[in-house]
Amino acid sequence: MSSVLDQLLEMGFDKSRAELAVKKSDGLPDAMDWLERTQDTPIEELLEEEESSANIAKVADGTVAMSLVCNECGKKFRTQGEAEFHANKSGHTDFAESTEEIAPLTEEQKQQRIKELREKAQEKKAGQAAAEKEEQKRNEKIRQKATRECHELKEEIQRKEQIKEAAKKRQEKLDDIEAKKRIKAKIEADKEERRRKAEEAKAAREGRSIPAPVSPPPVPAPSRPAATHNEARLRLQTSNGNVMKTFPADTTLFEVAQLLETENGVTVTKFVQNFPRKVFEGNLDLGKTLKEAGLVPSAALIVQ
Repeated sequence: MSSVLDQLLEMGFDKSRAELAVKKSDGLPDAMDWLERTQDTPIEELLEEEESSANIAKVADGTVAMSLVCNECGKKFRTQGEAEFHANKSGHTDFAESTEEIAPLTEEQKQQRIKELREKAQEKKAGQAAAEKEEQKRNEKIRQKATRECHELKEEIQRKEQIKEAAKKRQEKLDDIEAKKRIKAKIEADKEERRRKAEEAKAAREGRSIPAPVSPPPVPAPSRPAATHNEARLRLQTSNGNVMKTFPADTTLFEVAQLLETENGVTVTKFVQNFPRKVFEGNLDLGKTLKEAGLVPSAALIVQ
């Protein structure tokens, strides 16, 4: 049959506490009862209490002490460990040995006590496991939230960079058009200068006077085709109400979204057009100009 210490160790109790429990008790039920009472007391504190035990008066010579009694409150104890635990909790220090015997537990009572203590130990372990599981869930939620916020921040930065890049490309396109216009004008001016000099040289050879330069008749500006539009008038249906805005035709949907966020506090993930049915979302769609998206000269969009 295994010893009380071995049985306590098999139940999972710490060796230092189990040894101290065996020393301060009489049998397995007493040891488990002592462990239950002192489960929240640090082992260092228990060892200090062991070194400075309560003052216990001895019975007269030739008499056998059967129990211990607290002279301050009259409570009786079966073992010295129980008396010391009472002294620690109550602050009582006056104890004495007693010849009065405390009825021992029956075998059935011992087994029932052991069963109850084991169930309490299991409940405590189950409670600790549940608390650890809840803590893991909380930590996982915190981690997921941090990951989601980091991902959203990256997407926001990427979206703003795309808007800047689209604006840069549009400006580069306009600058290129202006540069081509200047080059064409310079070529025309050079051609006119060469023609004028050729006319002057020919008149000099023929002995004619140099005719005054004749201003060419004004060229009427070509009428703009009816299908050409430079602006888009948009009716934007947001959660805060309808917004009417007019944009240049080369404005990107990214820039429209950025304007709504800045002026109206609306976060845009996509635009929806009902007639004809179109959905604009993602980097490819939002990078299109209003003209490329077919929203010129006017359109109604639902902001989501």
